[in-house]
Amino acid sequence: MVLEPPGYGGGTGLAFQLEEDHVPPTWPAGPGDVAMQLHLDVAVDDLPAAVARAEQLGARPASYQPQELVRVMLDPAGHPFCLFAPGG
Repeated sequence: MVLEPPGYGGGTGLAFQLEEDHVPPTWPAGPGDVAMQLHLDVAVDDLPAAVARAEQLGARPASYQPQELVRVMLDPAGHPFCLFAPGG
């Protein structure tokens, strides 16, 4: 899957592929845990709406949430990413 901004005419994009034997990271990682390999921070205007949309797409909130204006989410494979509101 490739994500591109509307009107994409070249430049930066994100590409994803499935790894059947993937072992999800643990967040926050402790000694001996699989650590995250990549982390995305995504700015959003409406945090509750962005969380709801992420959940519709298969993400789930992480059990540990360290900041009020940031939501740590886990994608379907277990990779953590953050949605943050203005000021977050």
